[in-house]
Amino acid sequence: MSKAVVSLTTGMEDPEKVMVAFLVAVGAAETGRETLMFLTKEAVRLAVPGVAVGVACDGCPSIEDLVKRYDAAGGRYFVCPICVSARQLDPDTLIAGAEINGTVPMWNWIGDEPATTFSY
Repeated sequence: MSKAVVSLTTGMEDPEKVMVAFLVAVGAAETGRETLMFLTKEAVRLAVPGVAVGVACDGCPSIEDLVKRYDAAGGRYFVCPICVSARQLDPDTLIAGAEINGTVPMWNWIGDEPATTFSY
């Protein structure tokens, strides 16, 4: 089964985009794919405890519930080191499953096998 990589550049300034990215990532992880969310730009803030909260729209699942499901399914996050530094975030306080890693570690994680990718 191929790996899944969901690249997300948007944070809670666009909660619907965050929700859709998490729905895709949760779907991949819960169906048994190794799944990685690559957080860049404002999305790096989602790896800070207490940020990925709220409901994007009426009838939508909460962001917190999606994060919990993703974590329970073994999902991982690579958080852009340049973006973390530019926003002066503390890399030692990230949520579970989040690691400071850039593009080369992402490609190493993918390896030589096929990967399904999504970008939001």
